[in-house]
This record gives sequence, C-alpha cells and structure tokens, in this order.
Amino acid sequence: MEHIEFKVKWGMVINIDKCTGCGACMVACQAENNIAPMVDGSDKTMTLNWIVVYELSNGKPFPEHEVAYLPRPCMQCGKPSCSTVCPVVATKKDEEGGIVSQIYPRCIGCRYCMAACPYHARCFNWYDPKWPKGMEKTLNISASPRPRGVVEKCTFCHHRFMEAKEKARYEGKDPMKLPEDAYIPACAEICPTGAITFGDLNNPEHKVAKLAKSKYAFRLLERLGTEPQVYYYSEREWVRRLADNYLPNEKTKGE
Repeated sequence: MEHIEFKVKWGMVINIDKCTGCGACMVACQAENNIAPMVDGSDKTMTLNWIVVYELSNGKPFPEHEVAYLPRPCMQCGKPSCSTVCPVVATKKDEEGGIVSQIYPRCIGCRYCMAACPYHARCFNWYDPKWPKGMEKTLNISASPRPRGVVEKCTFCHHRFMEAKEKARYEGKDPMKLPEDAYIPACAEICPTGAITFGDLNNPEHKVAKLAKSKYAFRLLERLGTEPQVYYYSEREWVRRLADNYLPNEKTKGE
C-alpha cells in the first residue's frame, strides 16, 4: 500500500514505565464513545473494547520478576492493512491528520479488516447497544451509537478533532494548526499518571514529536512495515524486546 504523507499526523506516545494498568483509559473510552455494557461480560470472545490494557512480564522468578502494562488502542497505521482488504471502503486513511476512519453505514460486517489487523485493534459488534435504565442520560451527544453487525475501533476520539477544528474556525484560527492541548482523546485526558502523550507527530513543538524520536521509543511489530502512529516508551530493555519478534542476538534501538 502506498504511504500517504499528511501535513498533520496525530499520534501518541504511551510511556509503559508510567502506566499502572489501572484501566482508566478503557473506562474513559467506553463512556466517551458510547460503548454499551456487554450482554455477557464474561464472554471475552464477544467483548467490545476500543482500547485494551495488556500485562507484560519479563518471565523471571522472584525477586527479579517484573511486570509492565501496555495499553493498545488502534495504531492508526501509516500503511493500514485493514483498509486494503475492505471490500466496501468502510475504512480509509485520507483525511488530514492521518486517522484511520471507520465508516459504520458502509460496513457490512465481513470482518476482513479484523483478520488483516496484526494488532487485534478491531472488534465486532454482536449486539444492538442497550443501556440500563437511566444510563442513557449519560450518553455523549457527539458520538453516535453503532448497530449490531459492524466492526468498531478506536478513532482517536475523532469527534473531538472535529469539535476542535470548528472552535478554531469560529475563533478565526487555522484548524490545521491546532495548539497541543486543543484536541486530546479521552484516554490521554483521563490517564492519572500522564502516561499517554498526544499531539501532532509532524510538529516539532509538540511533546509527542520529541518523545517519538527518543532512543527508548518503539512501535509494536514495527518491522511489518505498517508504520503505526502510536509509539511506546520504556527504558526497560526487556519491554522493548517484547514489541517485536527479536532474536536472542538482535539488539533493540535503546540497547
């Protein structure tokens, strides 16, 4: 797939050394994007989560045992494998900002994109959304609930991006030159330890652009060539080695 360069490229750097695995990002994502409670939360084959926190381990016994936590949203790949297999063009990467869209009215639920995504960042909606009585009053009016039979995924809270651009236009500012704090996804806003940094990867003044260039920054399965816009950061070498299929004699960027 041809890589398309954008003037603005939204991305995030997730500091694994700061993440405590609290799950606040998951809860904020559910609330912000109107993801309904599951009919059977114990059935993990049918759960609906746009961001998932995974536990990592160095595999060593006590007292050398260490754990880390890795939040995984959609990687917003520069070369998304999901969009190349979609037969109805329900997922695209053509908007300024570089966010991989998911156009729900087009989706036919074939799930080709789920099979193509190497990050398991997409999930299928098996049920029509239903909320307990009274909970419907808490829905976010900026995000439309999705019907059953479509594939869902993280969009970096795209509706917040649209609102930030509208506010900039109203104030007579350039919507393509948003300040660093004008547009922040719910997961980054809620993180109690500040582990998620969000901004324009192409803007050298944004903190995220500086962090992404650190020797301790890495991307998941980077050698697949999908060019994710989500970076991770860890000063622990064993964490960086888990990001890709490194051979024992190979070195990571931070070594």
